[in-house]
Amino acid sequence: MAIIAIAFVALLALGVPVVFVLGTSAVLALVTTTHVPVAIVSQRVFAGLNSFTLMSIPFFVFAGVIMDAGGISRRIVDFASAIIGWMVGSLLQVSCLAAAGLAAISGSGSADTAAISAIMQPQLRRRNYDVDFGAALIACAGSIAQVIPPSLTMVILAVVSNVSIGALFLSGVVPGLLCILVLMVIAWLHARKGGPQYRESEAFTVSRLLRTGWAALPAAGMPVLILGGILGGVFTPTEAAAVSGFYGLLVGMLVYRELKPAALPDLILKTASLSAAVMLIIGTASVFAWLIANANVPQIIGAWIRDVSSSQVVFLLIANALFLVIGMFLETIAAILIVVPVLTPIARDIGIDPIHFGLLIILNCALGTVTPPYGVSLFVASSVAGRSVVQVSRRLAFPLIGMFAILMLVTFVPDLSLFLPRLAGLID
Repeated sequence: MAIIAIAFVALLALGVPVVFVLGTSAVLALVTTTHVPVAIVSQRVFAGLNSFTLMSIPFFVFAGVIMDAGGISRRIVDFASAIIGWMVGSLLQVSCLAAAGLAAISGSGSADTAAISAIMQPQLRRRNYDVDFGAALIACAGSIAQVIPPSLTMVILAVVSNVSIGALFLSGVVPGLLCILVLMVIAWLHARKGGPQYRESEAFTVSRLLRTGWAALPAAGMPVLILGGILGGVFTPTEAAAVSGFYGLLVGMLVYRELKPAALPDLILKTASLSAAVMLIIGTASVFAWLIANANVPQIIGAWIRDVSSSQVVFLLIANALFLVIGMFLETIAAILIVVPVLTPIARDIGIDPIHFGLLIILNCALGTVTPPYGVSLFVASSVAGRSVVQVSRRLAFPLIGMFAILMLVTFVPDLSLFLPRLAGLID
């Protein structure tokens, strides 16, 4: 295990893409420390991808791509603006609320961040808002797409930890909305201390609310279709993902009429490219995880944690700290595939509900996408804003503190994540 750890850290430090870091270090460990033939690598990659549930990933990615190209994103933002465009710091508030709406459709934090940034950043500049703070806030709000269902990260975690996708989806609703609410409060506090530009707000009108609400209604049908279908037993999560892609296609082409048939080949190619990148990470990480399991790492770590303390609180604090650090350096999916198989059995053994533990991991992953140096959402928001990551990172403190507060609240109040799954009868 020393060889695999040294190779992993060294390659990561050299800037090698994480998919090659995982694959190379795993192969190196096989060659130098075991008598297992290298051919097992291809078998483990296939085994890691041989899951019906994982088929939902390209369909959810396709739904997100269609959402952006078909005008769904813009109408969600317009509706959010009609609801709270009258508030102090209205553009920041709209960014947060729109993030919640888009999260319920796309399931991808980076996609949501890109969509909101592209729409809101020109407006932030025109109204002389603090662009760096706006980018930091949008990055944090966009990352909540991993918490609010449907979430690609939740699908992968559910497969790895063998829990109900429907229950995990429902567990993220309350914490996700709490994160958005806290970010809106932070935006209001920031705007209240700002200049007069933050008080230049749009008047609230019922006619505008009804007009934009009617325009956004077809888009709002997607999360209802996905969650309703899964919880109602109409279709599986994979089938729900396929239905959401088809629904987005119909809305973009027949309702909004902004999606043209000629654009479909490029959108399908983009979907294939994004899905392949995710699947390749899952495949190589499965080899890495298999090696870790064979080396009895879960048992070793579990014994160490039990020596430290048998308290659930201590374990959850250790797990949170571990994931917060790992999230700063590793891509979300790779972090889940490597660490979750190690920690989940320990959590079960000491009596922690697997849905609660899974939701904590998802929240940590959301934080990881906005913490430098590897924060994907942070990079996307900075790039669209035309600012450096360093400049935007300087304004991250308060939004991150708000999200961390929700993480701690969910850690110590499990019912926040378990209330809805219990109400739906998905867990005891």
